[in-house]
Parts: sequence; structure tokens; C-alpha cells
Amino acid sequence: MAEACTLAEVNGVRTTDLIEMLTGTVFPGPIYGGYGAMVAERRYEPVGFRLPLGLKDVNLALTTGAGASVPLPFGSVLRDAFLDALAHGDADKDWVAITDVSRRRAGLPT
Repeated sequence: MAEACTLAEVNGVRTTDLIEMLTGTVFPGPIYGGYGAMVAERRYEPVGFRLPLGLKDVNLALTTGAGASVPLPFGSVLRDAFLDALAHGDADKDWVAITDVSRRRAGLPT
């Protein structure tokens, strides 16, 4: 969702319009609607799930995958995004603050 909103913004599409379209058609439901709105609005509070907890869970999945010889390439990308966000001081924000990682990579202000 963060990357989709970043791509939309770079191309002149309002992020809230993208999220409304996605959650009203392809991805209805509370997860996409709730977190999608947080991404689109760049609102990382109130905190439902802190960034360090997200990193812990991704690391657990990567460790489990490695132990079973199951590659999880997106897990590694997600881990790096969490580490980037934590390195930029976002430890007390909701895990959706990785949105700013995508924005930084695209040259957008955070």
C-alpha cells in the first residue's frame, strides 16, 4: 500500500483517491481500509502495532523460512524497510510508518 500510494502521488494521483478505489473494489475490508487510510494520510498514530514488533515478526518469519529452506524474498525487502524506518527514528510509530521509507526512496518529502 505504501509503494502504491507513493507511485500514485509521484504520478499526480491523490493517495486518498487510490485507497478509496482499492478498498471499494478489489480490497474491501477493515485491514486494507484502516491501514490504507493511514498510509494515504501518512498518519502513523494511534499506534496499533509498533515498528519494532513488525520487525520482530518479519525476522521470525525469515528465520522459520530459512530453517525450512523456504525462500521469502519479500520478507527480506520488508525487513530492510523496517530497519530503515527504525534508523530514521520511527520506533514509536505504527508499523505503517514504513510508508516514509517508500517516499524517501522515491525522492518525496517525509
